[in-house]
Amino acid sequence: MRIPRSLLSGLCTAALAVAVLPATASAAPQAAEQPGDVLSVADSSFHPLPLQPTNTKAWKISYRSTSATGQANTVTGTVIVPKDGKSGPRPLITYAVGTVGLGDSCAPSAGFPKGTTMEASLIQQYLWRGWAVVVTDYEGLGTPGEHTYTAGPSAGHAMLDAARAAQRIPAAASSGITAQSPIGIVGYSQGGQASSWAAELKDSYAPELNVKGTATGGVPAHLEKLVPVHNGSYGSGLLFMAAAGQDAAYPELKLDSYLNTAGKALIGFFRNNCVAIDSTVGSFKRISDLTTRDPLATPEWQKRLNESDLGTHKPDHPVYLYHALADELIPYSLGAGLRKDWCARGAAVDWRTIVVGEHVSGVITEVTRVQNWLADRFAGKPTSGNC
Repeated sequence: MRIPRSLLSGLCTAALAVAVLPATASAAPQAAEQPGDVLSVADSSFHPLPLQPTNTKAWKISYRSTSATGQANTVTGTVIVPKDGKSGPRPLITYAVGTVGLGDSCAPSAGFPKGTTMEASLIQQYLWRGWAVVVTDYEGLGTPGEHTYTAGPSAGHAMLDAARAAQRIPAAASSGITAQSPIGIVGYSQGGQASSWAAELKDSYAPELNVKGTATGGVPAHLEKLVPVHNGSYGSGLLFMAAAGQDAAYPELKLDSYLNTAGKALIGFFRNNCVAIDSTVGSFKRISDLTTRDPLATPEWQKRLNESDLGTHKPDHPVYLYHALADELIPYSLGAGLRKDWCARGAAVDWRTIVVGEHVSGVITEVTRVQNWLADRFAGKPTSGNC
């Protein structure tokens, strides 16, 4: 994931419980009143690669969450549990993937049954440990409306509500996902922004969740600092995707009013396709190539971009924060700056610099360390961090 700032410069649970359908059924969404309430649940499957079998059970869910502006919305996701016979409380990972694109077909839940979801092989490693995993699709992927890519509050809400929803599925509860399950928040790149936002929001938005730790990496902590990195570079498509995501989250931004004909065509293409082709088609373009005027000159864009900045609130649980020194998409300084900001607020931050590697390799090479760190938190081992 990568993020921009330029154009982008981007309660009544009991009553709701009766609306939750058995895991063997598919259903139209039901009315919900609380964040995390389950609207529908249907059998699904989890395949890291096409046709690759796994000893798991999976359900696609839709659930109530909250937009970046505080409005009720509907988000989808996938709950995955190892078929190991365990019925007692097991750890639950709420997982956010890196950038997949803006089209509905890019949603993780759309790819799991086909074995085409990026990061599925990494997710499988958490399942091998006997942990359950819930993967949010984020707001606007597979649901009405557009994906609010890089709108931090929306993504943080979606992660926390995914964990709530996983705990409210009767079939999952019989497989060990309960209110007592220790929870880990995990994400990298776009998922790093989402998981960091979930960490900051947890104490005010979901205080009842038994979160033991957040592992977050490659975090785009300040969107505006990514504009000069991507404007006119091979990552410029990500910049314009982020602009579209901010526009989806905050309609008053009126992105189309700033775009010329080429800009409108490119954003329209992005809204219906996934990251592999988007990043290719959108590369080496400058903001000035696609706009009639600079949106960053307006207070509306400045205000909304700043609302996705991280480091302004202390997470109420330990955090494992990591970043590759040679990250070419999200500069190392952003991760180091987030560490500094959280440490200044008294957070317990275990910081790690990945000395060898770049952006994409960071999530792969660090996965075992992340799991080991979370296993220690689930086991009750304390950490004061290395601030």
